[in-house]
Amino acid sequence: MELYPLKVFLVVASEKSFSRAGEKLLRTQPAVSLAVQRLESQLGEKLIDRSGKDLLLTDAGRLVLEYARRFENLEREMETSLGELRDNSTGRLIIGANESTSLYLLRHIEAYRRMYAKVKVQVRRALSSRIPAQLIDGDLELGVISYDPEDERLHSRVIYTDHLAFVVSPKHRYARRESISIAELGMETFVAHNVISPYREVVLREFQRHKVALNMDVEMPTVETIRLMVQRNEGVAFLPRMCVEQDVEQGTLAEIKVDELKVERKIRLVYPARRALSHAARAFLEVLG
Repeated sequence: MELYPLKVFLVVASEKSFSRAGEKLLRTQPAVSLAVQRLESQLGEKLIDRSGKDLLLTDAGRLVLEYARRFENLEREMETSLGELRDNSTGRLIIGANESTSLYLLRHIEAYRRMYAKVKVQVRRALSSRIPAQLIDGDLELGVISYDPEDERLHSRVIYTDHLAFVVSPKHRYARRESISIAELGMETFVAHNVISPYREVVLREFQRHKVALNMDVEMPTVETIRLMVQRNEGVAFLPRMCVEQDVEQGTLAEIKVDELKVERKIRLVYPARRALSHAARAFLEVLG
């Protein structure tokens, strides 16, 4: 059913006159009458009793009038909501990130929420390796990863530069050292993250290049469990610096420089290059600057 005849009927019923409705709608009286007749034909019901001098609605007309008013209110609500969406005062923003990269979003989300408090922000936990495909498929609007996706279908920008930190328990024999060589780590038990990442591969290659054993006898599913194991002196670990920043400051973990291993970690915000972003997503990019 077309909505225009319904709007015309609403004005006719409100004005109780075809001529006054025509003046309000800037249409001729025959055009207004034709629109109402078309609506009656579509619905299969007479909506206006034309037998008397005054314009009267039939029972069907009164029923349709209620729905016409609801349509008008819904249209007004839709226009208001779209206006708010354009002003970024409402809407939803979906960002994909894994456990560690989500930490790099916190200060940006805080700034974004101060400006656009009504936008619902959802950070979905996702494997970093799968985020590019999810962005291309439209399952995510934005993603945060720690590598360059090297895909022309995606844009990426560095939002934070971090590094891998070698951390030990404050009870560990090396805890008071400022630096250490890879050769001294051959007897250590490393608590590893059982998620494949390019940084894990870099560490493996460096140990192999220096012909030093890398004993990953313990693997954990989350950064949080690795931190706790190291704090309890059950092993040592390489973790993103931001993930252990507070622990190092509070003295629950000690960071030691490894002379031969300096791994920079660039955190990138990634988004589709060939698909229009929502108002909420574009506003987030503006907040990032």
